[in-house]
Amino acid sequence: MKIKIIPRPDDTRAVDYAREIGVKFLDDGHTIWFEEGNPLNESFHISPLNDSDADIAVVIGGDGSVLHAVQSMKPQVALVGINFGRVGFLADLESDEAYSFISQLKPDTIETESRMRIQISVDGKIYNCALNEAVIVTERPAKMLQFSVIVDGIPVEEFRSDGLIISTPTGSTAYAMSAGGPIVDPKIKGILLVPLAPFMLSSRPHIISSERNLSVQLDSDKPASLVIDGQYAGELHEKSLITVTESPEPALFIDVNKNFFTKVDRKLRTL
Repeated sequence: MKIKIIPRPDDTRAVDYAREIGVKFLDDGHTIWFEEGNPLNESFHISPLNDSDADIAVVIGGDGSVLHAVQSMKPQVALVGINFGRVGFLADLESDEAYSFISQLKPDTIETESRMRIQISVDGKIYNCALNEAVIVTERPAKMLQFSVIVDGIPVEEFRSDGLIISTPTGSTAYAMSAGGPIVDPKIKGILLVPLAPFMLSSRPHIISSERNLSVQLDSDKPASLVIDGQYAGELHEKSLITVTESPEPALFIDVNKNFFTKVDRKLRTL
């Protein structure tokens, strides 16, 4: 197989493990390479290849590392995460089981699970896709923002809050959950709206079908920031219109035979 290995660069444990497992894959006859610019490519005397050449991607780190990998890969490659983070909702394997599982994979028989991503546009300008969420937050602490939610061209809700989380089902166990949103089965095609510290108790999270036309307008004259999967995307202004659609290119996760709800129960008990 052709395996792309993506370790978290600022975690020496993850980098050391990447080197260790890379040697094993090479000994097994696989082709491996790391992200472009990673010094491990030089130590292994391997030239970086294109994502389209990879059979699988192996991400070593926490959920942030998986989000970074998904954003950077074009096209999307079937990936599996090895957990070197704290919780690891997106990193399904532990380091002591990863090599045994991956070494048994065959390119023609890999089973994957598609995870919906959302495409974010602001006033017609397309930004990166989000696997977890896009967050709108105030740039002035203690100052509220006001939003209008527009579905199929009809204003359906107004929020006054510190911010707004626009989440995928995959992201429902991340920031959205911390803000009081529900846990959503990742097989559901929907978009979750969760206000941050809303002014009105009646302002509740919404789940909206991805088949609808969804947009959010910033009605405040206070500046706000747009953050996509933890990465700053840009500044928003009064009347900025954020359009949310399902990305035509979902993330692809290799099925490691671990039930989602069992995983949620086990992970949440560690928090």
